[in-house]
Amino acid sequence: MNYDLFREFADSWGLVYLVILFVGVILFTFRPGSRDKADEIAQIPFKEDETDG
Repeated sequence: MNYDLFREFADSWGLVYLVILFVGVILFTFRPGSRDKADEIAQIPFKEDETDG
């Protein structure tokens, strides 16, 4: 596979792949019912450390 063929593939199908991946991540993030889980994850840094140390 030479550079020109690789570049042509990346310009066409690589862009399609990345757009589909981006839309998938956005849909996954804003899916119904995800607010509770996101709020729980956002509070992790503020929880008390439960380990002895």
